[in-house]
Amino acid sequence: MTSAANAAPARTILVVEDEAPIADAIAARLRSEGYRVEIAGDGPGGVTRCAELRPDLVVLDLMLPGLDGLEVCERIQADRPVPVLMLTARDSEHDMLIGLGVGADDYMTKPFSSRELVARIHALLRRVDRARAASTSDRAKTTIVVGDITIDPAARRVYCDGDLVHLTPTEFDLALYLGESIGEVFTREDLLTEVLGYDVASGVRTVDSHVRAVRRKLGTDVIRTVHGVGYAMEAPA
Repeated sequence: MTSAANAAPARTILVVEDEAPIADAIAARLRSEGYRVEIAGDGPGGVTRCAELRPDLVVLDLMLPGLDGLEVCERIQADRPVPVLMLTARDSEHDMLIGLGVGADDYMTKPFSSRELVARIHALLRRVDRARAASTSDRAKTTIVVGDITIDPAARRVYCDGDLVHLTPTEFDLALYLGESIGEVFTREDLLTEVLGYDVASGVRTVDSHVRAVRRKLGTDVIRTVHGVGYAMEAPA
């Protein structure tokens, strides 16, 4: 059992996957890491079990009977914020953007290695812990203003021209991290490590997708691309 698992042995993960061999394999690996794991085999069952269990994290397949993964994600996020790792058999940027747009925090394409799945789950749970700790710190009391955008770290809310904008937990963390260092350029690897908490290079595409999602909600010019380097937040001209 890993040290990460020892740190949070009682955490519950719900796996919503209609292919039993895949669900069983994921559950077996996560149980070996010390997590409590429950399985739901279809979309409606996933929504119901999530409401009953109130899990710490959901592993959610995109293609499900009854309700697809996108609708399941919307429903469980409407009930309460919960980290969601979405799985799909299609390696499509469009699918990734849609999945992240409805509240998923990360996205993996089948087939995937169980080692990377575990690494991403550990990273998502670490980010939840870090966000909770940060919300009580002095740093969380400082409101960030970038042009028409206001970031309230304590309330974890973002306003654009006075209107509340719904960001997913990952989108908020990304906007906050860049907003705390206006004009500073961060590489994708920096953001992968510091915001998403990953140490695997395959997550770089996820960084790009989250940046696109933030731009779509807050404005295309709020995050500047520095070609060959990375990203920086700056007030629009």
